[in-house]
This record gives sequence, C-alpha cells and structure tokens, in this order.
Amino acid sequence: MPYITVEKNVHLYYEETGSGTPLIFIHPPGMGHVVFCRQQSLAHHFRVIMYDMRGNGKSSSSNRPITIPLLADDLHVLLDALHIKQAVICGYSNGGSIALEFALRYSDKVKMLALIGGFPEVCTPLLRYEFLLGIYTVKLGAISLLANILAKAHGSNKKEKREIKQYVQLVNKRDLVDMYEKGLIYRCTTRLSSLRMPLLLIYGASDYYMHPYAKIFKKTVPHAKVVYIDKARHQIPIKHHCELNGILKTYCIT
Repeated sequence: MPYITVEKNVHLYYEETGSGTPLIFIHPPGMGHVVFCRQQSLAHHFRVIMYDMRGNGKSSSSNRPITIPLLADDLHVLLDALHIKQAVICGYSNGGSIALEFALRYSDKVKMLALIGGFPEVCTPLLRYEFLLGIYTVKLGAISLLANILAKAHGSNKKEKREIKQYVQLVNKRDLVDMYEKGLIYRCTTRLSSLRMPLLLIYGASDYYMHPYAKIFKKTVPHAKVVYIDKARHQIPIKHHCELNGILKTYCIT
C-alpha cells in the first residue's frame, strides 16, 4: 500500500489514479478518503489523489497535538513527495479548513481551490453545536456511535454505509478530538482577501445553515464562484456525486 512519511513515525496513506491535472481531495475529521469513493471516476479527467490525514483511516497516529497548520504542512509534504508542483485542492466540510490554510501558506501550489460545504470560521450556532457534539461524543468513547451517524448520513446504500462505518472506527480518538477542537476555533476570514487563485464554492441548495458562509466568502473574495446543487444538503460527495463530479469537470479542467 502507498505511504509517504511526513515526519518521524508519521506515515500518510494515499491512493492515486488517473493522469493530467492533479486533483487532491481532503476529507473531514474521522471519515478518511472513503468519503470520496464516488469521485474515483474523475480519474478519467484528472490525476486524482485521495489520502487519509494523520490519525485517520490507514495513516499513522500523530506524534504531537494536531493543528490545522500542521495538517496543511502534511499536505505540502505529500505533494512534494509525489512531485506535484501545482494542483486543484478540494476540501470537503472541515477538510476545507485544511485546504484554506494550505492555499494561504502555499499559494504557488494551488491551481484552483474548491470547497464543498466550506467555511473560513465557525460563527453560526448550528455549526458550532455540531462540532461540540462531535467533541463530546468522542471524549465519551462513543466512536462506534459516531461511525454509525456518519455512515448513515453519507452512505447511499448498505455497502457504502458499512465501509464508511468501518473506516471511521480506525480513527485515533485523541487525534479526532484534536481535529474537532482545532477546527472549532480555526479562523482565517481576515486572511481570505489574500487569495488570488480561482476559488470555487459548492453548497447544497438545501444546506441552509451553511449559506451564510458563502456570503462571507463573496464579501472577502469577490472573484469566488458559488455553485448550489439543487435538493442537496451537506453530504454532497456521495449522495450528489454526479452533480459534484460534473461541476469539478466543468470548472477545473483547463
């Protein structure tokens, strides 16, 4: 299985298919790369790279407390190891925070930044509640419960739900708490105006509690393109994969 070493005793698992413009997917805490299982078909158009962040899935547990900048630096090491000079960086949900931090730190590496249900900070009550619920669930040791919730929310059939549930249960409890806690306090809104690369924002048309974040992005990054997927809520990569994959092909192929 393909691994790269980001620092001593920390190895990231990744999968790579296809050729052409590199397209990197960044998952939310706990889920691992399997949440992008329906994006594998994009390998007909891109060099698709999916990976598990440290502490998640088949990757090593972290050897130090996790921070958003640390996860962005890990991605930089991964790209260098794969000899990728520039890529389309696509982050889903809180994976978008790592994508944003990466774009702000390593702008020369980003051909386009695509965020699926992304946010530059947690500033709405419902999103804050979801983070706190995740933190308390993990601290209580209820990883199996969390895995069930994520699997039912994201999977579109029994096979997908089973695979997601099994994969979430591989997560390191300490690292997952770190990711939730750091994601909750992460804020880059005041730095967004420095983004110069194309910014593609993808939201579910029915994901109403995330729509305020689209307004924040548009206010600070006027050139951002916002696309809403009809009848979709937050769980877009699997449940609305046809629309998502079509959007990525439309806007990211040059």
